[in-house]
Parts: sequence; C-alpha cells; structure tokens
Amino acid sequence: MQTVDAIIVGGGPCGLSAAIELQNIGLKPIVIEKGNVVNALYNYPTHQTFFSTSEKLAIGDVPFIIEERKPRRNQALVYYREVVKMKNIQVNRFEKVESVVKKQDGAFEVQTDKAIYSTPYVIVATGYYDQPNYMNIPGEDLPKVYHYFKEAHLFFDTDVLVIGGKNSAVDAALELNKAGARVTVVYRGSEYSPSIKPWILPEFVALVRNEEITMHFNSHVKEIREKEVVVEINGEESTIKNDFVFAMTGYHPDHGFIRAMGVNIDEETGRPTYDLETMETNVENLYIAGVLAAGNNANEIFIENGKFHGGFIAADILKKMK
Repeated sequence: MQTVDAIIVGGGPCGLSAAIELQNIGLKPIVIEKGNVVNALYNYPTHQTFFSTSEKLAIGDVPFIIEERKPRRNQALVYYREVVKMKNIQVNRFEKVESVVKKQDGAFEVQTDKAIYSTPYVIVATGYYDQPNYMNIPGEDLPKVYHYFKEAHLFFDTDVLVIGGKNSAVDAALELNKAGARVTVVYRGSEYSPSIKPWILPEFVALVRNEEITMHFNSHVKEIREKEVVVEINGEESTIKNDFVFAMTGYHPDHGFIRAMGVNIDEETGRPTYDLETMETNVENLYIAGVLAAGNNANEIFIENGKFHGGFIAADILKKMK
C-alpha cells in the first residue's frame, strides 16, 4: 500500500486546480484519472468553442493566451497539458478508482484497478460527463443512438434526429448540417433556450428559416426504430424517416460513486452534503470539487467557478495541519 499526502479523483480542470492549490501549501497530492488529463474535454466535439473566455478557464496562475476571445477544444487541451507539465502535477493516467473507504484510524483506503493507497485527504472531482440522462423510451438502446457528439463526417447524406434544444444539441445540428446530413431537431421547449451561445444562435435560426434544418418545438420522441422515429409534436404523433439519433439530453453526476463513500445525497436535487466554505462533505476530510457540487443542476458550476474550489479545500486542510 502506497501512502500519499492527498488523492484527487478526476483529472479535469477543477481537479488539476485543486492539485495546484494543495501543492501551494506544501503537500504532494496525486491525481488519479481513468483516462488522460482533462478526459471530459477530450471527449467534447472536435470543433467545440467554449462559452467562457480563455482568461476564465485559466488555472494555477498560468496564463491561457490565445488570439481569439473564446478558446476551442484543441486549444484548451494544449493549455491544460502545459499546466500539468509546468506545475509538475503527478497524474496517474488510465487508472480507475474503484472504492474509497474510511478506516478506523481516520485515513482513507483508495483502491484502484492498479493499486491501493492510503491518504488522510480525498478530493472527488469526477464531473458528470460520463453519465448521460436517458429518456427511457423504446429503442434508446439501439446502436444508431448516440449520447455524445464528436464529428459529423460519418453522417453525410443520412437522416439524423437531434434531441434537445440547448448548446450541445445546437452545436451538433450545425456540424451535421455542414457535413451534409439531413437534420431534424426535436425539443420539448416552446422557444429557443436562452442558454444557447449568442454567437451561434443566429446561424441556427437562419438554417431553420431556410428549411435547411427542421426544428420542432413542443415535441418529444416516443419511440426509436431501425429506420424511423415516432415523435409527438404539439400533441400529435408523427413518424419520421431516420438513420441516426443524437440524444443530447444532458448528463448527471455518478451519485452511487460518492454515496458509497458515505456522502449524503439529496434525493430531489442530487446535491451532495458539503460545507460551502470548505467543500468538505459530511465525511470528515473527504471533499468535492467542480460540477459534482451542483448535483443535477449542471448549469450552476463550470470550470470558471469550480476552479476556485481547490483554494477553499487547501485553506481548510492548512488549518487542520497547524
């Protein structure tokens, strides 16, 4: 068993920021990440542009300098890789945390698929991108259904249905249209979401107006079949020809993972029990960082505010160390 100063579960921007803050108070934490650094960002659409500016995405006092105001996915990947190198953060890549158990002596035993660690402090910064919100409708498990969008080329000259009306759905619809797919968008809302990035909405609206993208408000999918989908539009059922479906219905935290550690979860909001000033959960010396703290409301915490959680955690640990 290896003993370490602190373990951070998750190598996203908020987890890396927490590691830097712990290093700043003299600890030598390790970050355990099931993929590689900022794995969730790697899984973003290839041509994704962030809503936040590069300045707000910067961590650890390392400037994020680009010519444009808002960075793209590939620029963010380069930046966070450089931060890991510059700050000499120890990241155990391609290692999955399987359990975190608090022992009688107060230390945590962290078991992964590769090793067992003992540590006095654990910070869980796992995000939510690995847990899509399912619709629980017939046919959702068909191979033609995707809950993540990466690139559009594969779908050239096909009939594609996009489910959702927020940024991920609009981004996917635009890329698919550009690649030559015939795109239909189904959205439960009665109008465009106010959260859509303002610099892409006009283009999307224009494509809908010119009938290059078919947009259905007040609608939802009832069933997905091999070559068609059944959609209810304004209360009337309709069958639409279809080859592929992108269900961009959002994501949620892995509640079971942190509940197994002893953390209390509010059943209605999905929000873990934690101290707003320290990020410590109801389990002593077990902290959370990033969007995990928002529970089911993924629009509450982003990189630009979740990156500060590490500072709160480090300040609390420093008090305990004195």
